Amino acid sequence: MAKQKPTLTVPTMLLEAARFAKIESKFDEPSLYGINDGKAVGTYVEHKFVACLMDKFAMEGGNSALGIDLPSIEVDIKVTSVRQPQSSCPFKSARQKIYGLGYGLVVFVYAKTDDEKRRTSRLDMRHVIFIEKGKTADYQTTRGLRELLERDANTDDIVAFIQERNLPVDEIQAQNLAEELLQKKPAQGYLTISNALQWRLQYQRVIEQAGKVAGVQKVR
Repeated sequence: MAKQKPTLTVPTMLLEAARFAKIESKFDEPSLYGINDGKAVGTYVEHKFVACLMDKFAMEGGNSALGIDLPSIEVDIKVTSVRQPQSSCPFKSARQKIYGLGYGLVVFVYAKTDDEKRRTSRLDMRHVIFIEKGKTADYQTTRGLRELLERDANTDDIVAFIQERNLPVDEIQAQNLAEELLQKKPAQGYLTISNALQWRLQYQRVIEQAGKVAGVQKVR
């Protein structure tokens, strides 16, 4: 009788992420030689890490409807070069910039080197960072809104702020958001999220703050 696999949890995923990064940093991969496309490198790492997890744990596979790699623990995998640590992310609503993406992120930050003689490539995993779901909002947006709310802002103040920040909302949505914010103060986020057809997530701040603030954890 086959031994039942343990259920994947966030803590076990993070232990595996640290282990995976350590092994991957010493692994020579011929298929990545000469490849400078960040998306191709990211897909390679994501698929390899998910395969490692599925080999050890009972877990749900990636869910394209939700758009995240590890839906059973509400975590998405992001892979980015240390030279420009950023990636894209599906846009759902402007609320994500204020209240977070709706899931956590495990971010692998690599430096890639090619060995011309052996025609192989190596990904040195410089950082592995976990950002809890509640900390995935935009840093400057949440900071500004929290300061406004602490200074007794009303709906007009908040709508003006939302418009100044060019959040992708119409007037009715801005008004609804302002009323929601008066009832529910946002947590401080730590991502930099740029407006686009897809969100553009930038990770420099979380690299700097990992291990120093609650909810942003340095895994490796």
